[in-house]
Amino acid sequence: MADNTWSRRHIISLEDFTTNDYQTILQTATSFREVLSRRTKKVPALQGQVITNLFFEPSTRTRSSFELAAKRLSADILNFSPSNSSLKKGETILDTAKTYLAMGTNLMVIRHQQAGVPTIIAQEMDRINSGVGILNAGDGQHAHPSQALLDLFTICSSLDKTNPNISLLKGKKVVIVGDILHSRVARSNIWSLTTCGADVHLVAPPTLLPKHFLEAFSQPPKTGKTDESMGNLYLHWQLAPALENADFVMALRLQHERMSEHLLPSLREYHQQFGITRERLNACKPTVKIMHPGPTNRGVELTSDLMDDPHLSLVPMQVTSGVATRMALLYLIGGMQ
Repeated sequence: MADNTWSRRHIISLEDFTTNDYQTILQTATSFREVLSRRTKKVPALQGQVITNLFFEPSTRTRSSFELAAKRLSADILNFSPSNSSLKKGETILDTAKTYLAMGTNLMVIRHQQAGVPTIIAQEMDRINSGVGILNAGDGQHAHPSQALLDLFTICSSLDKTNPNISLLKGKKVVIVGDILHSRVARSNIWSLTTCGADVHLVAPPTLLPKHFLEAFSQPPKTGKTDESMGNLYLHWQLAPALENADFVMALRLQHERMSEHLLPSLREYHQQFGITRERLNACKPTVKIMHPGPTNRGVELTSDLMDDPHLSLVPMQVTSGVATRMALLYLIGGMQ
């Protein structure tokens, strides 16, 4: 059974998540991380439930992570591939979802290149009282909640492996550098990290971080939090001041597939001005750690030596944390069925 403080059937965005929600996820993920360290890495928590991965957009890490998480929870899994589906024959996305519902699906993990698709499917599932839970695995430039949650779990675990909790983030400086404009990962991380008390510094060229970007995050909190409990959000258009005394630096991929205009002169120039190098990390705290949600353009967003440095890089830990975190999400939503 899911934690008795958990009441969400769907996870679409982190915008209205509370500190209690985050703490519940961290505690549950910690329990499943212990399960994954055993010789037998499987529990019957979702035995008999059917989880369908509806990935309308290519993915390696997220899809594989969700599939493995579901298997570790003993669920039955259905994988959807748009290239071999009835979408090619004119079937709508909602009818595709209802087809899987008719097969007995309990949970749907949805990834789509257009923002809003998981929301529409969740609304339809609620309208027909299906009881199906929807988990957004990334929609357009809107949100990628499971990535931000595994990032949160990774950061807190790096600060205290035995007891990762949100109080560890209070006053920490987290720098997010790269293609902020097109990044659903950045948006979800902003919500989670500032809610948990971290100060988030965004840095990118002006074409990838317009001034109006801050307006979307300047509305009053929707979760009952006080302003004193919130971290702050800052914008930078130069890397050096952003990195000063940073605790964590998260580099983001340049998303050429979502760029409709030429927003950068060249990859070489981007790396010269915004690429993360060992020399530039000297401005950070001595204990600084680097992160990247992947896939990584080595030598562009960050240098290969940093990516492979076990003392600095949390990238492998992010991938490992992804399975435990997604197990936690599936388990919590599955308990609502």
